[in-house]
Amino acid sequence: MFQQISEDIRSVFARDPAARSSVEVFLTYPGVHAMIFHRMAHSLWLRGWKLSARLLAMVARGITGIEIHPGATIGRRFFIDHGMGVVIGETAEIGDDVTLYHGVTLGGTSWNKGKRHPTVGNGVVVGAGAKILGPISVGEGARVGSNAVVTRPVPPGATVVGIPGRIVRREEEHGDEREQRRRAMAEKIGFDAYGMTPDMPDPIANSIRAALDHLQAVDEKLNDICVAMQKAGISICEEMPELKNELDVLEPQNGGNT
Repeated sequence: MFQQISEDIRSVFARDPAARSSVEVFLTYPGVHAMIFHRMAHSLWLRGWKLSARLLAMVARGITGIEIHPGATIGRRFFIDHGMGVVIGETAEIGDDVTLYHGVTLGGTSWNKGKRHPTVGNGVVVGAGAKILGPISVGEGARVGSNAVVTRPVPPGATVVGIPGRIVRREEEHGDEREQRRRAMAEKIGFDAYGMTPDMPDPIANSIRAALDHLQAVDEKLNDICVAMQKAGISICEEMPELKNELDVLEPQNGGNT
């Protein structure tokens, strides 16, 4: 247990640039305090001292503002940043190197006994105010956006935003052929490719991606028509004029004076 607490303290330095020393982290970080209490309460819980474990968890809640049921299973190097308002239910299972921000709830959706809280994989980051509800799994390396409400399983490496939670990015999309075509079309029309990545929030991202897909399809169809007409001896397809960059349009025309 003491080794896990030591790892919890050291892990803060990798995830919070405000941390300056181990002493400062140990004395002033409520997330670390909550985990020290939880490691002890969970040990009591496993030994069958349920009431003592719940009382210790209640004390921790009053001191830190973080409520962790002593029955919850939490892995190594767990970090709760700020922490106020975090709630972790009895049957929640959390892997290694997980980060939660303030206001996060790992809650249940049923009053039935048994598994009713989420299972969170290694390396997951859950943004402030997010709610992950029910006996669902959040895959390794996933990201849950601030204030999202997640009630369905999240694949490994995915990013989820919104209410209800929607997957706006999957790890495998980086090499997706369609995504490469979108980027090429965006560059062609002078649009910032970074502005239409799958990480953008809905519905703007979906609208822009759909527009780029349509433009790409129209562009390909025009090329096919031009090729067919050239084969038929009709030469009316001239090279399209180059689109001006919006910054060029905004440049003053009087020698640079404004």
